[in-house]
Formats: sequence, C-alpha cells, structure tokens
Amino acid sequence: MSSGLALIDKPAGWTSHDVVAKLRGVAGTRRVGHAGTLDPMATGLLVIGIDSGTKLLTFIVGQDKTYEATIRLGAATITDDAEGEVTDFGSLADCSIERIREEVARLTGEIDQVPSSVSAIKVDGKRAYALVRGGDEVKLKSRPVTVSEFVILGEPREQMLEGHKFLDLDVRISCSSGTYIRALARDLGRALGSLGHLTSLRRTRIGGYAVADAQGLEGLSRESLVVTSMREAVSGFELCELSEQDEIDLRHGKRISRSAGSLAEVVAGVRGDRVVAMLEPHGQQLKSLVVFAKEEM
Repeated sequence: MSSGLALIDKPAGWTSHDVVAKLRGVAGTRRVGHAGTLDPMATGLLVIGIDSGTKLLTFIVGQDKTYEATIRLGAATITDDAEGEVTDFGSLADCSIERIREEVARLTGEIDQVPSSVSAIKVDGKRAYALVRGGDEVKLKSRPVTVSEFVILGEPREQMLEGHKFLDLDVRISCSSGTYIRALARDLGRALGSLGHLTSLRRTRIGGYAVADAQGLEGLSRESLVVTSMREAVSGFELCELSEQDEIDLRHGKRISRSAGSLAEVVAGVRGDRVVAMLEPHGQQLKSLVVFAKEEM
C-alpha cells in the first residue's frame, strides 16, 4: 500500500489508539499514526498517517481545528464531559440566551485557559488524568489559546433528568491546537453562575482536512481504504517547486533560497508529483525539517 494520509470518521467508544490498531491491520503496516487525539466519547475526524505519511503528522497536529459540541449547563462532572460522574449541580437562574451570548463572546478570541484536570498533560512526569483518578487534586496552569469561532447553533433546549433541570446548548467552535472544548464548557457554566460540561463532541476539521471526506470504520478493508498520495497530502501547505539542484542540496543537508513573499511557517518542497522535503524559513533561505528518501516518494 502506498504512503500517504487516510481520513477516518472515528465512532464513539473507540480510542484514537484503537483506530490506529485497526488501520495497522487494514493497511498491513506497523507504521501508522494519527494527528490529534480524540477522547472515546468524541466522534469525527482523525487524520491517519500511513508509512511515510506518518512523517507529515507533526506538521498537521498543530493546525487549527473545528468542532461541533453540545454543552450541558446545570451540572459539573469530574472529567468536564459526560464520561465522568456528576460532582455538583448549578442554578440556571442567570442562563438566558442573552447572557449566554455575552459569555460566549468573552470566551472568543485570544484567552487564557486552564486545561481540564482529567487531561494528558504531564504533572511531575505523570499524566494529570492518572493523578486525578488516583485521588490526587491536580491544579494545572493556564495557557494562551485562540478561539476564532464560538457559535451557538439553534435554540437552547431544556432537559429534566432525575429531578434536575438542565439546558443543552449546541455550538460550533474553531480553535487553535491545544484548546480543550471540555474546558470551554466548564468555563461557560461558571461564567453564568452555574456549572457546565460536554455531552457530545464531534471534530469536523483539522487544518484543510474535513470529516466530510473521511471514511467510516465499518466494513473498511485494504481494498476500500482510501489513502491520499504524499503529493495530495501536502496540498494544504504552501508549496515550493524545487529544481534538480535544490533537491540535491537538500539531500546533502544544505539550505536553499526562499521564495519572495513566503510567510508560511512550514513549506512543502515538491518536484513534479513528488514530495521531497518539509521546510521552514530561515532568514532568506529554507532549511529542511524532514527530507524523504527517494523510495518513500
């Protein structure tokens, strides 16, 4: 099977590692990885690298992402999503649509966010979620993230469950890599004088890759698996057409001249239908981040 990227629509209940394991069997190779973990509860886009395509993942994982989610106002959980047990209930007295819109606007743009304590962030060498599940209290530091879009979809829906009243809010969020949608749900609830958590999460976009182009796992086989070529896989990056001498220089660890006006942080160096290298600007030159062996192209 050729190297490249496969776009997979992850179903609920699967871990990202489960999907990678499935694709290893389907593609017949151990060299399979993914760009951007999705929690088991979440569904949607996973960008999977196959063989040499795994070398592209490091440049994809940091790209902006879009999600569709449902935020439940009126309760908090230990995980900030529906997978964790409810820890407390909150009032909905100040959760009018006008107030919700005000607080959504405050959570849009460049913000400081404290990640969910049940996360993969390491604290003293251990994953935060492991510490929390072991009974430890974890306080993570805030960090800057960018929420470029936070849109309310439709009208909030009232829910009554086990004698408690909730308000479900469907939203679409576009954000920088490293943003926790669970934390946005938590912070929106707190800002409204209530509590909040996620009940559903679906990733619809990573950079230029969309879930509309993804395949499901059901019935997936080696014959039906669609793997984009390496050349197609880098179409979302700025391209630099290389000369024969450029390719020779890159393969000898040299830098090449940078195209005038290039502002991209990462550039794909191509020659015809081949991807030769991934490059980054260095002054008036480009230097290689990854150079693909000829047999990988």
